[in-house]
Amino acid sequence: MNDYTLFIATANTATVLTGGAVALLAYRAFRRTGATALRAVAVGFGVIVAGSLLGGGVHLFGGSLGVGNPVGLGVAIQSGATALGFGILLYSLYAETANMTVRHELSL
Repeated sequence: MNDYTLFIATANTATVLTGGAVALLAYRAFRRTGATALRAVAVGFGVIVAGSLLGGGVHLFGGSLGVGNPVGLGVAIQSGATALGFGILLYSLYAETANMTVRHELSL
């Protein structure tokens, strides 16, 4: 382990807790509304959280598992999952826009 282990563990814990909460809320909203964009949001944040867990695990325990450079591999896994998750989030912003109807109601 190195000097940054505590910081990495703390940052990954925060990512898992906050990202997991967003993914759960987005999934619950998807179940309630059926909007595929919300499903994509849930999947995107889920991928980011999974990458944080996997990358952090490799960073912390990779040396004992025989991984040659656990820090580099952990960073690569986490970075790849983050990029994929943000790509899915970007897709969610464009999903269903062709068939979407905006409705405004005014109450007096």
